[in-house]
Amino acid sequence: MAERMLIKQQLHQKQVQKLILAPALQQAIKLLPLTNLELIEVIDEELSENPMLEVKEETADENGGGNQSERIEDKDKTQDLDDPLQIDDDKDFEKYFKEYFDNRFRSYSIEKKEAPAYENFVSKSTTLWDHLNWQANLTFFNDDEKEIARYIIGNVNEDGYLTVSLEEISKEMGASLDDIEVIREKIKQFDPIGIGSLTLQEVLLTQIDYFEIKDDIARRIVKEDLSLLEKSKFSEICKKLDLSLAEARFHIDVIKSLDPTPGRKYSQEKTFYIIPDIVVTKEDDEYRIMLSDEGVPNLQINRFYKELLAKASEENAEARQYLKDKIKKALWFLRSLDQRNSTIYKVAKFIVDKQKDFIENGLDYIKPLTLIEVAEAIGVHESTVGRVVANKHIMTSRGVFPLKYFFHKSLAGDFGEEISSLRVKHRIKKLIEKEDREKPLSDVEVGDILAKENLKIARRTVAKYRKQLSIPPSHIRKRKYWMEES
Repeated sequence: MAERMLIKQQLHQKQVQKLILAPALQQAIKLLPLTNLELIEVIDEELSENPMLEVKEETADENGGGNQSERIEDKDKTQDLDDPLQIDDDKDFEKYFKEYFDNRFRSYSIEKKEAPAYENFVSKSTTLWDHLNWQANLTFFNDDEKEIARYIIGNVNEDGYLTVSLEEISKEMGASLDDIEVIREKIKQFDPIGIGSLTLQEVLLTQIDYFEIKDDIARRIVKEDLSLLEKSKFSEICKKLDLSLAEARFHIDVIKSLDPTPGRKYSQEKTFYIIPDIVVTKEDDEYRIMLSDEGVPNLQINRFYKELLAKASEENAEARQYLKDKIKKALWFLRSLDQRNSTIYKVAKFIVDKQKDFIENGLDYIKPLTLIEVAEAIGVHESTVGRVVANKHIMTSRGVFPLKYFFHKSLAGDFGEEISSLRVKHRIKKLIEKEDREKPLSDVEVGDILAKENLKIARRTVAKYRKQLSIPPSHIRKRKYWMEES
């Protein structure tokens, strides 16, 4: 008889190692990638949740006590505060708490200001779909037609093209293809003209018809030779239509006057203004780095709770524990803010020291830089530097740049020196701008010129950088030059 397996529960104890992020470290990591505007939101949220925090009222003496970079340097020279996590007994807690207070009590009040009238400066632009639906309500009075029109409009993308097939619309709406096409033809006459088209060819032909452009050759190029035009094969177009280059240019200019993306007229893209997080100035041949803290409140521990804590120590243990928890969180937050500013300052200082020649003389003097190089220099992990440079901008005498701009690959020169890939791209762009329009430089020829300048890169690398610069190949540039000079 086979033995039965016994299933029973047992307790086993074993020791394992796990990497667990402390709350203070998690908070510091969370604050690093934030911009000033995002940081203000986090601070406001923390102020509303933690009564231990308040906005510090700065005096004239405090404001005149040096810039933020000097304060950060001074903090680095002083001994760090003890970790709040290690404060357990009442004696240590009182000692740690006293560092934030004196014997004087200073009340804090918020100045009440009249709320601005937001309707005076907040506006909402009309979207493409709102504009089309408004026209559809004025055009279609039958409920079924109106529903089909709304479905078509709802499937138009930002460029103005219909993203679903007519068969899909017919199946979804239960209408015939002929009825759907009639409605779509009316929509194509809406403003902007050509909206709801399926192809580029359809958009251009619709605009030619609507604006009554009497150019049969331009219409023929759009209907039959649009692929040749997209590839800039002007000589083939001229040969097929028996035209001179000058005649072909006239008709192609007519086509260029049309709008290939009519929906972009109502694009919701807005201009975003950059507020630099770091400002670099030069004083007495030395570069000074200042962290922009415009609008960011300076925090401190609320002094009012010193008395509450003292009273709660004997009378109410639960209240005392609550205050201890809140003050620990407040201290974690203050330390995280200081650590954030200190890390950003160190990263910015290293970048400025590395790129002094670029700031003074321009792109030809920029040096390659990697996250690992900065991380090793300031003693942090590479991911920390990555969080610092995210969404941050620095203002120099050379202009305003994202911090990510300075991180790029390096190429080796003939004498072992490191050369920035940005410098190579800049040189390729300059060479092509000054090339002979009748004999544009090929990628091989560009590579040969760079090699003579101690910038040796492969032809495929030249082609990759040229594509990143949105520069077409030499044969396409030659065709465009011919067309412009005809």
